[in-house]
Amino acid sequence: MPRLRVGFVSTYPPIHCGVGEYTKLLATALASSNEVDVFILAEESVGRGSFDGYSGAAVIPSFRRADEQSFDRVLDALADVGGVDVLHIQHEYGIFGRGIGIIEKALEAREEGLARRVVFTLHTVYHSEASGEARAFQRRVVEASDAVIVHSNLQEHELQMEVGGYPSNLHRIPHGTSLNPYLDTPRRALAGSLGLEPDSLRGLVVSVIGFLRRDKGIDTLLEALDTIESGRHRLSRPLTVIVAGEPRDPALLESLRIHEGGTLRLMARYLSTPEILKLSALSDAIVLPYRDAPGIYSVSGILHLSMGSLKPVIGTNTPRLTELYTLAPRLVIRAGDSEALARMLSLLSDPDYYELTVAYAGPLYSYAVRTSWSRMARRHLRLYNKLLAQGRP
Repeated sequence: MPRLRVGFVSTYPPIHCGVGEYTKLLATALASSNEVDVFILAEESVGRGSFDGYSGAAVIPSFRRADEQSFDRVLDALADVGGVDVLHIQHEYGIFGRGIGIIEKALEAREEGLARRVVFTLHTVYHSEASGEARAFQRRVVEASDAVIVHSNLQEHELQMEVGGYPSNLHRIPHGTSLNPYLDTPRRALAGSLGLEPDSLRGLVVSVIGFLRRDKGIDTLLEALDTIESGRHRLSRPLTVIVAGEPRDPALLESLRIHEGGTLRLMARYLSTPEILKLSALSDAIVLPYRDAPGIYSVSGILHLSMGSLKPVIGTNTPRLTELYTLAPRLVIRAGDSEALARMLSLLSDPDYYELTVAYAGPLYSYAVRTSWSRMARRHLRLYNKLLAQGRP
């Protein structure tokens, strides 16, 4: 039986992008099935074409970010590899812009026989009142694609509202979860491999991981630490907070450097997926103090990496963390509420309360297993095969 040929249009490592990391993890899981040949039609800055020995995918530089004029090169790359069964666009507005150019090129690939089916994953969905351009794009992609995948029920319901019904080609497949392979590795070894001084990690170790941007709520975290250090919330044991990620805001980075030392450790650099897993494994809890802009629905990849580490996750009532809100609502605080975050950290510093929190977070750990990358890859594979078995109207 011939192997299925899948082409992903996406960013890809070594480019520093969450969608690229997602694509690599999905491609790896699909290739592991031994039923799929994967081609990554990547952003040009990925470098020269190559074979990714880890994921088993061929990586082909094919387009420039947010440059619709360059999308023709995706068709050229498809022709060079002899076409694919499924062309799957991993869509993010910051990568492809807000125009419908990438949709039109995908449809052209289908019409020319370079792809039998066209699938889009929408990593971000805009509310219809938040962006007229995005609304036009989203309606068009649902109308034209063989399948559209979203990760959360909020995204699914928003698209249903926009098209005025329940389109049969709209599918919800959760973001995949990496089950942490470093959980039994000693903390000292993990810290050393990350460039952290093991003896500086005292008491309750909490990590805040991801690109250092305003929407990550870092200012809320710093206000909470100021509250704790002022003595308004007492700690039962010392607290170590590790903030780790690539800086995207110079003013925010300066604020972090001012607070560095004492309670806060700063790792101001990009972390690969294995490094994120190591940091999560050495932590007692993960804090995601996000503050989303209104009308934007997405899902946090860091949340899934954290859940797979089987640690309590403290988050905020934002669309990006809707899975956390559903599964463990008592671990969710109001976005921007630094007082509530300080209180939560104070409670977690109590070893007895911490153990109760670990038990309460059990549904997160079960969800991590249910959404493992191998399971999510199988759901993608079933969808691909179903689409290919159907005749086009």
